[in-house]
Amino acid sequence: MDDTADAWLDTELAGCALADERLTRRLRKVLAQVGGAMGQSIPLACQDWANTKAAYRFLSNDRVSEADILAGHFLSTHDRIAAHEGLVLMLHDTTEFSYQRQRPEAIGITKSVNSGKDKQGRLRSHTVCGILMHSSLAVTTDGLPLGLAAVKFWTRDKFKGTAALKRKVNPTRVPIEHKESIRWLENLRQSTVLLNEPGRCVHIGDRESDIYELFCAAQEAGTHFLIRTCVNRLAGDGDHTIAEEMAEVRVKGLHRIEVKDKNGSPQQAVLEIRYRQIRVLPPIGKQKRYPALTLTMIHAEERGTPAGREKITWKLITDLPVRSRRDAVEKIRWYALRWKIEVFHKVLKSGCNAEEAKLRTAQRLTNLIALLCIIAWRVFWVTMLNRCNPNAPPTLALTRIELALLDHAVPDKAPPTQNTLAYYLHKVARLGGYLARAHDPPPGNMVMWRGMMRLVDITFGAMIGAALVGN
Repeated sequence: MDDTADAWLDTELAGCALADERLTRRLRKVLAQVGGAMGQSIPLACQDWANTKAAYRFLSNDRVSEADILAGHFLSTHDRIAAHEGLVLMLHDTTEFSYQRQRPEAIGITKSVNSGKDKQGRLRSHTVCGILMHSSLAVTTDGLPLGLAAVKFWTRDKFKGTAALKRKVNPTRVPIEHKESIRWLENLRQSTVLLNEPGRCVHIGDRESDIYELFCAAQEAGTHFLIRTCVNRLAGDGDHTIAEEMAEVRVKGLHRIEVKDKNGSPQQAVLEIRYRQIRVLPPIGKQKRYPALTLTMIHAEERGTPAGREKITWKLITDLPVRSRRDAVEKIRWYALRWKIEVFHKVLKSGCNAEEAKLRTAQRLTNLIALLCIIAWRVFWVTMLNRCNPNAPPTLALTRIELALLDHAVPDKAPPTQNTLAYYLHKVARLGGYLARAHDPPPGNMVMWRGMMRLVDITFGAMIGAALVGN
């Protein structure tokens, strides 16, 4: 790694080629400024009016899009995936960014929510101004985030709600190309092409991704999927459903997991596991367009009725082979990693404060969020790197200057037996408020990003000090 504090930017932006070389240079500068003041406003990050104005102009430039900003990061994700041996899990999910504006039409709306009742007792509702983002995050089977592989932004001119639409049209008969659900297929295809080894990729999604067209798209691309299902489709020759066939399957094994109740207290849960390969049929209105598929259902249902929380019931559908209890447990564990994309979205909103931006148009906001996606990924990557690869050399994530400054800023009572990555990342976390007590869990994203921001300030101060001494 280069010894400059923001050398990582060169890796994440190496593949960016904007319409003008000056725009490419400005992209790097704005990303460095925003990344050096994570969660702060653009004026605070830029420090003066000239740089602030330049940042605003960049974000509003018609020749700059979120795809341009993320192009380099996507290529870096490809390189990290290529360097990783084994399967890669591609986590897909949608999140919303809500804003309060005088002119919401300049951004768009995400949904309509209940506003309570008026004086006459009639229900009121108001539209929520905002942007939707569908992202695809590549992680290893150990949970290390390798980077984003696809991101799609969109807004709505109007929102009637699913219930209102169902009164006018049968959604199962509407072509997928005319639905917002097409985003699942688009991201699956984009991320699969980026990986360039479709057989190594397993696409994972929640119940919203339980779309027959997605199953067919994965088969056409030569890739795999693992989806939490909610649709009881026709099975076999069409004379029964998946649920009816799975009801005949006996329990093939048990799996014990640790969960928490609503108060956060740990509990043990025992899951009964059933699985079967089933011939699954497409929706009746689409059987001429899509073929029947042979897929595997995995049911994991908690034994007994737990106290203080909901009973665990997972129903998964996959094209991967499941021949034993071990195979089924492996797929369940992979699906459990899906929450990591929600953690990424949390870092994006709580750490980067993406919803606090005051920009007035959807274009400017999506460009800013694209920048913040790169920053949020790096914080998440550093946090998980500490857990997944603690014995790696510290220069994997930190420069030699940062290592030296950490030794001075966060001294230890006793010298370490070896200077590993985990040793120095704990120092970063301590800058962010991590107490590092004997029984404390590994540092989380929040203390890591606070520590990383303090380290940026310390590095900046050291540079100024060196310049003053030199003069």
